[in-house]
Amino acid sequence: MKAAAFDYAKPKALTEALSLLAEAGEDARLIAGGQTLLATLNLRLSEPSILIDITNLEELKGIAVIGDRLRIGALVTHTEIEDSKLIAQHAPLLKAAVPHIAHRAIRNLGTWGGSLAYGDPAAEWPACSLALNATMLIAGPDGERRISAQDFFIDLYTTSLEPNEILVATEIPVANSNQVFYFHELARRHGDYAVAGVALVANKAGNVLSDCTFTFFSVGATPIMATKAQALVDGKPLSDELIVSAVAATRLEIEAIADITNSAETKQHLIGVLLERGLKHLIA
Repeated sequence: MKAAAFDYAKPKALTEALSLLAEAGEDARLIAGGQTLLATLNLRLSEPSILIDITNLEELKGIAVIGDRLRIGALVTHTEIEDSKLIAQHAPLLKAAVPHIAHRAIRNLGTWGGSLAYGDPAAEWPACSLALNATMLIAGPDGERRISAQDFFIDLYTTSLEPNEILVATEIPVANSNQVFYFHELARRHGDYAVAGVALVANKAGNVLSDCTFTFFSVGATPIMATKAQALVDGKPLSDELIVSAVAATRLEIEAIADITNSAETKQHLIGVLLERGLKHLIA
């Protein structure tokens, strides 16, 4: 199948892109890496009147440390994150997660911002942004607004981005020397969508974890934070008994949703498996 006919524009500045969005309204679609959009166009699941190519927008590029924040532009590719020394130093969770994303050809073209804006519950970057307490920088007709990752992901493939807005960048607090992390996902084959995945971040002192964020993905309509387990573990010496309690609390709190190949019961089981493995890794 071929895509329906559409107009095409390639603005050179963010203001120009926003004007094109305002003019076209909900019939416009933004394209950068196009790893998801091109497939939906060819299947005619998406039939925009105009494609706005944002790959020339310098405001959406680059990785930089600004004060105590790591800024990742929306157009930064998965491969750029994989190769970045700044990412490795200041957000090592992302360095650990990126090899799990599809395959090299897709990582070369797919973008950080595209993954976040699409809001796929099985994707790695939404879960990582939630685990790292990221802030989304969004440009619109009324200027820039900021929204936390916790409020950005609303429902299945649904974010708080308005049709006339563009995700410009994400800011993440830089990792401190006490921060530990764990990322893992379970998939049928490497590069497949995860059956279930987890991103854990905490500060560690001896066998005590604090400021914990335990985020699961590919088990619900959005990435899900295990708040009860975080509260159980936070500030207490981590023991086998505490891990068992945290796993039980997480399975009670998170109600997994089945997908076309895996039952809710399977995912519910894997939630506990991933958390147990992750906590043992963090304290090792």
